[in-house]
Amino acid sequence: MQTPDRPDDMRELITQIARALVDISDEVSVEEEVHGESTTLRLRVARSDVGKVIGKQGRTARSMRTILAAVSMKHRHRYTLDILEEQP
Repeated sequence: MQTPDRPDDMRELITQIARALVDISDEVSVEEEVHGESTTLRLRVARSDVGKVIGKQGRTARSMRTILAAVSMKHRHRYTLDILEEQP
């Protein structure tokens, strides 16, 4: 997987990672909320898949956040990731 060339690609990167991890990939969505020099990415997955994107002791979520931090340094734009469960 290549590092995104544009900050806009971060949403697609997180979407693809999440879809590879979950059972119900159709319910994966990522919303962006830009605040000047930072962007919050809100990842929504099915209730049954929340544990898969968080991982044991939060390791998977931490890994996704580490990727975001690395790209943030390259683009000089801060990214944060919130993981939410889809409401029934």
